[in-house]
Amino acid sequence: MTNDDITRRDFTKAGAATAVGAAVAMRFGRLRPTFAAGTDEIRVGLIGCGGRGTGAAGQALKAGKGIKLVAMSDAFKDHLDNSLARLKKDSEIAPNIDVPPERQFVGLDGFQKLLAVGEINYVIIATPPGFKAEQIRASVEAGKHTFTEKPMCVDGPTTRSCLESYDLANKKGLAIGVGLQRRHQKSYLEAMKRIHGGQIGELLAGRSYWNQGSLWMKPRQPTWSDLEWQMRNWLYFTWLSGDHIVEQHIHNIDVVNWAFQKNPVAAVAMGGRQQRTDPAYGHIFDHFAVDFEYPNDTHVMSMCRQMPGCANDVTEHVVGTKGRADLSNKKNLDLTIGKKKWAYDGSNDTDPYLQEHIDLIAAIRKGKPYNELKWATESNLTAIMGRMAAYTGKKVTWEQALNSKESLVPAKLSFNEKLKTPPVPTPGASDVI
Repeated sequence: MTNDDITRRDFTKAGAATAVGAAVAMRFGRLRPTFAAGTDEIRVGLIGCGGRGTGAAGQALKAGKGIKLVAMSDAFKDHLDNSLARLKKDSEIAPNIDVPPERQFVGLDGFQKLLAVGEINYVIIATPPGFKAEQIRASVEAGKHTFTEKPMCVDGPTTRSCLESYDLANKKGLAIGVGLQRRHQKSYLEAMKRIHGGQIGELLAGRSYWNQGSLWMKPRQPTWSDLEWQMRNWLYFTWLSGDHIVEQHIHNIDVVNWAFQKNPVAAVAMGGRQQRTDPAYGHIFDHFAVDFEYPNDTHVMSMCRQMPGCANDVTEHVVGTKGRADLSNKKNLDLTIGKKKWAYDGSNDTDPYLQEHIDLIAAIRKGKPYNELKWATESNLTAIMGRMAAYTGKKVTWEQALNSKESLVPAKLSFNEKLKTPPVPTPGASDVI
């Protein structure tokens, strides 16, 4: 198998082979334990060297002492080279970077080679979402503690895979963290403590928004194959990103699920593609509006939009029988309880992107159970359900989304073959699969 041509079956076989190899190595004493004798050193392997992967690796290296970056992989060499150069420019972490050429892996199968590096015990997965479910499974099978960026799933099959990986990690005693950093942000934690403590009463309704302008797009180069073009512009292809309701709006959707402490049972939605219509932007929508129905006929209005020149809003709101909570990533969270108001004072608020690694590494070193994959996957599925409702124009239930047989990720990925762009979805023209 070359790094230019790989199938999903190859992923599965490779993951199983890694697990078997690990078991054999453990039997004959060749696999190092989680920590080398007399040390609790964290040895990081980075899978996916784009901007978020580079950021996550840097944050992990700043999460405490005894943390080293020892291996990196990416489908594209320029991504890996640029990421390594950027990380080495940071004088605070440069001494803790030891990634020689033999531990730099390029290609679609690079992550498999990285997972075979025995000294790694902490894997960061920051690839496009369409790849993550397979890579999370492979990392868990290889016996690695794992931090994965969100989202992890793009459809029903990848969702079910992540739920299986959650169970497998628990059985193997492995920790998994997920990059939904608001769950590690002091302001949100303090607000949720009050919401869950009943200070605003029983929750009756909610709203969530991620409305902003356009994001980056990389013009296609003559040397790029279909797959390379799509991967370098992964935001704009549903099989890679899940669409922006999944890739980006998941943050706000997760906050609402967190506040309600439950998942919605169904969704009705609308959406479309009005400004970002050039084929250079793939086939995704540029706006969504979803009515999420929660148990007891409670409803949450959820909006996301990527259009320049429009009103921007990235916030979450829940209303209860005794008051309301207005939440924002900008520290100006407040709760109105009757005529009284509580606002977070901004104290002891560590960068949540850093805090999520601090919390995960602390749990690993203390040997405490730590697995965020289930609730994160459920929030991921909530976003998928909303997208499915918008794409089809149908009411979609939680069970339909979870059990959907629609598999978006191509069965075979090759830089040497054609990969067509799917048509822009037309609501009302297709059924839920």
